[in-house]
Amino acid sequence: MALVEVKSVRDIAKMRKAGKIVATVLKELMAMAQPGVTTADLDAHAEQQCAKFGVIPAFKGYYGFPACLCTSLNNEVVHGIPNARRKLKGGDILKIDFGVIYDGWHGDSCVSVGIGDLSEEAQSLMAVTEAALYEGIAQVRHGVRLQQISGAIQDYVERHGFSVVRQYVGHGVGRKLHEEPRIPHFRTAEIPNPTLEAGMTIAIEPMVNIGHCATRTLADRWTVVTIDHSLSAQFEHTVLVTQDGYEILTDRAVTTGVSLD
Repeated sequence: MALVEVKSVRDIAKMRKAGKIVATVLKELMAMAQPGVTTADLDAHAEQQCAKFGVIPAFKGYYGFPACLCTSLNNEVVHGIPNARRKLKGGDILKIDFGVIYDGWHGDSCVSVGIGDLSEEAQSLMAVTEAALYEGIAQVRHGVRLQQISGAIQDYVERHGFSVVRQYVGHGVGRKLHEEPRIPHFRTAEIPNPTLEAGMTIAIEPMVNIGHCATRTLADRWTVVTIDHSLSAQFEHTVLVTQDGYEILTDRAVTTGVSLD
């Protein structure tokens, strides 16, 4: 396995600022996400806010991705491309994935947003997915094996009758958007299971389907959909491992007064 970088106090301070900006913009996008708004409208706002805060949108141009946001609707699992012809409508589940680079350091987070009135099943899917993320985060602390996170997420999701996507996993995050270690949201012997160390920064991002866990990629080479057309939800946070637990660097509850001073 490649070396996992442990961040310094100075590095973490920069990642904390990146995370706070990501959280602030995501809160704005969640409020904007209403029937009639297009996914391109959301992307334009994100790009405008990146300019305001003086940060680089982490996704735009990454392996050729054309936008600041990934906006994935309903049975789209991840990597959906914003589009001026895609208007949000009542009953949609919208996944908004956003990242920035502040002074060379990344923040990365995703939310699922219900548009208008959702079916009970869709509401349950979103609630279980978000709760599963926090079940995983609750395992984080120095000295814990990484797949303790994985198992907690898998157990919670499957106990509620849904499935965890296997083809896409979480990741380390820092100087690069995707670093070691890989973080599965399910138990597996195929991915290394290192011990967490204080100073690691990781992105935990369970993708959960109502139906089968299998996915496929559309002809645009980006948008990933459920193979059985079932709904999918995702939530993600960038998390710092500490000696006695964790700090959520993209916590949307602590975004007041973003400053780059």
